[in-house]
Amino acid sequence: MTEPPRKPPEARPAATLIVMRDRADAPPDILMVERAGVMAFAPGAMVFPGGRVDPGDHDLARALGLPDIDEGAARIAAIRETIEEAGLPIGFARTPDAAAMATIRAALCSQMCFGEALRTIDATLDLDLLVPFARWRPDYSPVRRYDTRFYLAQLPPDAPAPQVDGTENVRLFWSSAQSVLDDADAGRLSLIFPTRRNLERLALFPSHAAAVAQARAYPIRVVVPWSETRNGKEYLCIPDDLGYPVTAERRDLVRRG
Repeated sequence: MTEPPRKPPEARPAATLIVMRDRADAPPDILMVERAGVMAFAPGAMVFPGGRVDPGDHDLARALGLPDIDEGAARIAAIRETIEEAGLPIGFARTPDAAAMATIRAALCSQMCFGEALRTIDATLDLDLLVPFARWRPDYSPVRRYDTRFYLAQLPPDAPAPQVDGTENVRLFWSSAQSVLDDADAGRLSLIFPTRRNLERLALFPSHAAAVAQARAYPIRVVVPWSETRNGKEYLCIPDDLGYPVTAERRDLVRRG
């Protein structure tokens, strides 16, 4: 008896933050973090800081009276996860200093809710500082699926230096998108399919402002990669009308997480 096809797991909402640091006469730097090898999803891969949207993120979005709770919760999650993973204050009305960041990071590590942690340092979020860039929902995993919203953000000039958390990630660094791609091609680091496609798109831009302009020129549509046979080879593909310069990669070369 043939078993019925397995129903894919529900996609978990997630959010990630593409933090950009403009440089004079050079492409902008982007903050990358290396996931710990013990992580269930994408172990050892270089990614943007981010993670799952928690119920507390929805609670804070409601408390702030945001008109779109899911969108607001995703932006809150992206900010919270960037604090937890890199100790970096993005999306604040006034940039907290290093001491305040150490306080709020410790509070989050002790499982304090984000809203209460913000109150410990008298901080206010400015969610408009995050610009929607993309939304991906790969469905090829039989175990876990994520519906991830990607946001652009500019590094505040007075932000303290990021610091690795040593648990979920083991390394972080600033680099241009093209340099990260070059290192991946040389085998010096690992990229999963969505990160590679987004880095290729980010490599087009000479500044954060240029990235924002392109992001606003394209609609945010959920990207669900699909398989397609071309010249006898199987490719993993994405739509060709969302601003991505590379829209297909041979499936045998893809790391999917």
